[in-house]
Amino acid sequence: MKVKTILVSQPEPKIENSPYFDLIERQKVKIDFRPFIHVEGVSGKDVRTQKVDLSKYTAIILTSRNAVDHFFRIAEEMRFKVPDTMKYFCQSEAVAYYLQKYVVYRKRKIYVGKRTFQELSPLIKKYKNETFLLPSSDKLKPMVPEILDELKVTWKQATFYKTVVSDLSDLRNVYYDILVFFSPSGIQSLLTNFPDFEQNDTRIAVFGNTTIKAATDNGLRVDIKAPTPETPSMTMALEKYIKEVNKK
Repeated sequence: MKVKTILVSQPEPKIENSPYFDLIERQKVKIDFRPFIHVEGVSGKDVRTQKVDLSKYTAIILTSRNAVDHFFRIAEEMRFKVPDTMKYFCQSEAVAYYLQKYVVYRKRKIYVGKRTFQELSPLIKKYKNETFLLPSSDKLKPMVPEILDELKVTWKQATFYKTVVSDLSDLRNVYYDILVFFSPSGIQSLLTNFPDFEQNDTRIAVFGNTTIKAATDNGLRVDIKAPTPETPSMTMALEKYIKEVNKK
């Protein structure tokens, strides 16, 4: 079965030189983008029921841009003026850069990891006398609390936003040759929207071991996997597969 159409379960890339656009050009395929999940903020009242008093924390751990947005949203809703002395521990440069939307960079105490939470942990350990707040989604990776407990720091996690299944009902009678997933939540969204989904000739591409497990646990056949040593990115995995099946 040749590949002509692909649905990627994420928003369309905002950058012009995205590898997806190169893939469209090189392989002459149609790629649509549609987020299968989206983020919704929880109310200040909900945060209070989690026994969170923002004035009690001297440092904020920020693992994503969503965490940045929703921390400052809740602070405003609670009429809490974030003090200039607040320390920010950002998981990556992208998150730290995004923080500039809310704070004047040079006046703040901002500590930046390389990419993963493990890489941020030595910085947190260095400031172990701080009281840390971790604003996150309801889908927090289990390793994050494990690492913080190992560091023996004073910290609290609070759900500031939730990952919610998007309404995909308009796609009920639309068929794609390949569906692309990047998280177990994306798989959950597919099956919540279409409980009677039958895979048949639809190929499923997944990124990451947890997504592979979610797909196979739900009886789906995984045809394309990334990352692998040969194809470290999803676009490379898709291109390799398309080249193989389309030349037959």
